Amino acid sequence: MRELHPDVRAGLSLARELRHRIADMRERADAIVARRPSPSGLVIPEVDARGRLRDLYLAPGTCARFDSQELAAEIVAAITESTADARRQYQIAMNDPANLPRPLSEVMREWRAGPDREPPNFGKPEQ
Repeated sequence: MRELHPDVRAGLSLARELRHRIADMRERADAIVARRPSPSGLVIPEVDARGRLRDLYLAPGTCARFDSQELAAEIVAAITESTADARRQYQIAMNDPANLPRPLSEVMREWRAGPDREPPNFGKPEQ
């Protein structure tokens, strides 16, 4: 069996690292959930980072207290506020300097300049 060229192995390693980074970003985004109450506090939606409604809580007696238009306005207001909050959380989570990984171009520059021609593995097992 022929040995892979070091540049090919480095490319495969970079692709693997990129897949790991994308998976980490998706996990961070999937963990974001916003629950902001309506103006009356009787309606609480649960919205994820993509703006999807995951759950909706209506306090007991809410439907009897409001007519259909008022109830719809309460629900829409709560969902709007929760969506904005989820968006803020997403921006903070994705732009936090502590979460920014080291640039791949920097890793490759160091690898090419160094005497060790083993491609970088980023500390993760090969899959």
